[in-house]
Amino acid sequence: MEQVGLILEGGGMRGAYTAGVLDCFLDEKMYFESIFGVSAGGCNAISYISRQRGRNLYIFQNYASDNRYVDLKGLLTRGSIFGMDFIFHEIPEKLVYLDYDRYAASKTKLYIISTDCDTGRPDVHLTLNAKDSVDYLKGSSSIPLFSPIVDVDGKKLLDGSASESIPLASALFRGVTRPVIVLTRNKGYRKNRSKANRIFASYYKKYPNLVKSLQQRYITYNTSLERCEELERQGRAVILRPSIPLDIDRFEKDPDKLTKLYQNGYDDAKNALNRILSLCLDAGGNPLPGLHLFEPEGDGKPFL
Repeated sequence: MEQVGLILEGGGMRGAYTAGVLDCFLDEKMYFESIFGVSAGGCNAISYISRQRGRNLYIFQNYASDNRYVDLKGLLTRGSIFGMDFIFHEIPEKLVYLDYDRYAASKTKLYIISTDCDTGRPDVHLTLNAKDSVDYLKGSSSIPLFSPIVDVDGKKLLDGSASESIPLASALFRGVTRPVIVLTRNKGYRKNRSKANRIFASYYKKYPNLVKSLQQRYITYNTSLERCEELERQGRAVILRPSIPLDIDRFEKDPDKLTKLYQNGYDDAKNALNRILSLCLDAGGNPLPGLHLFEPEGDGKPFL
């Protein structure tokens, strides 16, 4: 049976593009049942599932330049370039409220992809309650060398991109046959061998499987990307990725640049609606399993 699913690449602050795509989907009342998110992809999905349009954009515009959010000096002061407690606790609980109840009531299931340091393999966590799964989001967002390993349920987790930057295989394994894939790099991008391979081997010497995954990440990434593109050529996937040249990196702090990237994501999604609907509807024009279309699910509570 055909089944629709949404796949969200990570990329740190490049996730502003994904935020724009997801807000377009909310405006069009396109609700995916299954989302597979890595790092920033999973974080952006939270506001989509809680139906709080504009929440991610507000965070980028008002907190990206805040050193509590991202700061290179944070490696020395808190052990992470990203302020994990600020991002995952203070913002959603005090500053830009996340509607945890609306999240729990949604039909959407979020699978958070992290990397298990002991096995070097993807850890796929089904998130039914956003508050109870926050440590998995932290693990998925913990960039090697820039963030500490996160202990969760007896597992040691790091950034999902170390083992599965584009979680296509995880989605296909769970029955998705027609994925909508949101990437955060321009068309034509291919990952090169990391210059930090020797550092990985030394820093994570207690985790040889993790080291192997990190050193082979460029192969895993490029193979997954080629598989995505092949599915799109076959008419079995739609890929969305920045259509304007990227001028930010994963640690970007400029709100104007992030807003521009968000708008690019929104516009690209809007322009691709016909392609997405062609992928996600059957011959009779009805949504395939995995997509709820034009249903008045209702918005989440105001985030301010």
